[in-house]
Amino acid sequence: MDMFKISLAAARVNAKMTQEDVAKKLHVSKQSIVNWEKGKIKPKPAQVYMMCMLYGISTDFVEV
Repeated sequence: MDMFKISLAAARVNAKMTQEDVAKKLHVSKQSIVNWEKGKIKPKPAQVYMMCMLYGISTDFVEV
């Protein structure tokens, strides 16, 4: 059975954070966050982990 997964953008919005907030915390550009959320570029596993920590969710529930 597949688990329900949400997008990086949805996870960020649920955590009430802006793309700029996340970019500052991860020390990357806002454009990086935009590209990751749109699926243009895949974030590194460590970056996905850090975003999930910020958003308060498990990496198991995020679609990358």
